[in-house]
Amino acid sequence: MTVHAWEKLYLDDLSLGQQFESDSVRVHRASMLAFAQEYDPQPFHLDPEAAELSLFRGLAASGWNTAALTMKLLVDSVPLADGIIGLGIELSWPTPTYPDDLLRLQCTVQAIDPSSSKPDRGVVTMFMETLNQNDKVVQRATGKLLVFRRPPPD
Repeated sequence: MTVHAWEKLYLDDLSLGQQFESDSVRVHRASMLAFAQEYDPQPFHLDPEAAELSLFRGLAASGWNTAALTMKLLVDSVPLADGIIGLGIELSWPTPTYPDDLLRLQCTVQAIDPSSSKPDRGVVTMFMETLNQNDKVVQRATGKLLVFRRPPPD
């Protein structure tokens, strides 16, 4: 689903099976190295020679770097009115992310559970796949999001 930047979605606007797709973002080597240096300083994320000898067979982005880029894509492509408020996530990285990969996100609404105790909100379960330029899944996640209902008119 293409949503315009000015559109804001509430719980009432979402439906089971609804899909969202993001634009693409490039994984820049310098940014990837800076992220790894700061948050995941392991040789296969920082040292090209060590990375060649690793499971990855080359310099690979931290999974957490992939998750951070996915979050940016999610915010840009699923314009929830009150923001992306995460309640929990299950994620995996089936394929490494490499420098210069071009990532995009596909999301599908899997469940919508209105709250019985707080009628102004609900929980939306979103299935998300981050794909590279070769359509390989580099991250798969199922997240639960807190989503508010449209406020009543004044």
